[in-house]
This record gives sequence, C-alpha cells and structure tokens, in this order.
Amino acid sequence: MKSDFGTTAKGENVVKYSLKNQNGMEVVVSDYGATLVQVLVPDQNGCLLDVVLGYDTVEGYENGTVHLGATVGRVANRIGKAEFELNGTTYHLTQNDNQNSLHGGRDYYNKRMWQVEEADDSHVRFYLYSPDGDQGYPGNARIYVTYTLTEENEVKIHYQAVSDTDTLMNLTNHSYFNLAGHASGTILDQEVMICADAFTRADAESIPTGEIVPVEGTPMDFRQMKAIGKEIDMDYEALKFGLGYDHNWVLNGTGERKIAQMYCEQTGITMEVSTDLPGVQFYTGNFLEHEQGKEGAVYEKRQAACLETQYFPDAIHKENFEGPVLKAGEKYDTTTTYKFIV
Repeated sequence: MKSDFGTTAKGENVVKYSLKNQNGMEVVVSDYGATLVQVLVPDQNGCLLDVVLGYDTVEGYENGTVHLGATVGRVANRIGKAEFELNGTTYHLTQNDNQNSLHGGRDYYNKRMWQVEEADDSHVRFYLYSPDGDQGYPGNARIYVTYTLTEENEVKIHYQAVSDTDTLMNLTNHSYFNLAGHASGTILDQEVMICADAFTRADAESIPTGEIVPVEGTPMDFRQMKAIGKEIDMDYEALKFGLGYDHNWVLNGTGERKIAQMYCEQTGITMEVSTDLPGVQFYTGNFLEHEQGKEGAVYEKRQAACLETQYFPDAIHKENFEGPVLKAGEKYDTTTTYKFIV
C-alpha cells in the first residue's frame, strides 16, 4: 500500500510504502532516500510499537542531520583525510567530519529521490543511479536496495550494485532502534549482545588505527547479553573518544550469520541482527540532541542504538582490513536482516 508523504523543497512528490505480514507487523519505507520510516512490532501485550526513530513528514528527513532510517553510501562510515588511492589515481572526497569524509560526504544518498522498480505488500525495490565522480568516487554505479518484510517478522535489506569502473562500495542502513518504542526515552537499560571477540581501535576522530583489540576484559565486551548502560561511562579510551559506544566490532565467522541481538525487558521484544558482512558499527545515539521526531517526540542523547553492518571504517587505507573495492562489472551483493521476536 502506498500513500503520499509530502513534497520536497525541489517540488518532488514523495511516497511512503507500507509492508504488512500476517502477524500484525508493519514496515514503512519511502522513496526519498530509500529510507526506513517505521517498524511497527507487536509487544508482549499485543500493543503495536514503532521501534525506530524518524520523522512525520519528508521535510523532517530533508532537514535532519543524524541519518534517521537512512540508506548510506557510496561508502558508509569514515574515510580518513577524505581521499583514497585506487589503481594509481587519487580521489578527493568531501570533508564533512573534521578532515575526514563520513557517509559519502554532504551529497548524501538519503537526501535523494530513488526510483521504485517493484512494490507489493511484502517488498519494495529502490534504484539509484550514481554517476562517475558522484561524491568524488569513480565509476557509473547502479545501486539497488530492496526491503522485504517476511512472515517470520524479518526486515530484510538486500543491497546490490554494479559499476563500470573499479570503485568503492559499502552500503548500510542507519536506523536508530528503541525496542521500548521510538518515544520512550533512554535505551541504557536495554540489553545487547555482539558476536565479536575484537573491535577496531580508533583515534579521537574515529578513524581506525589499524589495531584489532580483543574485547576481553574491556567495556567493549558484548559477547554475553549486557545492559547498554552498564559500562558506557567507564574511564576507557574508546568510550571517551566516542562519548559512549560508536565503534566497529570485528564480527566472528563469515557468510550470513546472526551477529547481534538487542532486548527490551519492558516490552518483551528481541531484535536479532544477521549479515554476511565483516563488521558492525554499534552506536548509542551519543550525538542526538533536541531532534524533533515522530508524533511530537523529541529525541535526546542515548535514546536509541544503531547496528550498522559494514566493511570496516577507512578499510581502503588499512591492508589488514577486508577492502570495500568493487571491481568493474562485478556485483556488490549483501543482505542484512533485522528479526523481531516476542
């Protein structure tokens, strides 16, 4: 089912698409930014809760600066010094995070209209053409993002891309989750587990140093379910630099596997995250501040958590990190799934 979502400042008509399953779950996505707008999940009492932060109108997404529900690319996360070398050529990107490039620079994919290629009650497939030189990256790229809601209460996000020239590709979704409901306040008492024995150490600007640090004996250890707030304010370098959790975990295993879990005792909702990618950025909304959200809500610091599956940040500059290089004519093809259980 589709409905009007307003008009952009450029006069583009924006549409919302509602996906529903037999369990009463509903997911709403928009062709502005291929954005995840709502995830409505029945809680342990059968009440429908919206568990992602967002805005009521397209104007909110146009003006927003914190990437609520966003499809992020060409390269999610950070590239140090906003430049990289590929095949002997140096490419310069936009500096929008200190001297670095974050989430593709300022010309974000989530601030553009995407074409809808397919849509029914269970899935929507979005398409974006990203020309050679877009955001500073080489190659004419064709990018597809498909959202599917399954009868198992899974929100599957399938990313595909192909470029006519070697380029970088590292797409993710930047949804902020609060399993007590988007307007319910802090997530510090909600619990998280991450299947990772290590994380990538980063400097004060969140650029990885190249070091892989074991989580054992540190507040970065989420191998067992743990309240997000239990150790978030400890005197530990990574937490001081990030003002809380905002780091890349080195996921155990390869191929599509469960990599994380989040749980809210108050609502009984569990979210399981699966991916085939090597890393996940766990971010606790440390920079949310007075963000005007849906239904009159105002989002503040640590009122949601992101689990952004990805290649490691700044991987193009680190020989020991799996690289996000997409060869000409080859297919970028990756899936991340968020499954909700009560």
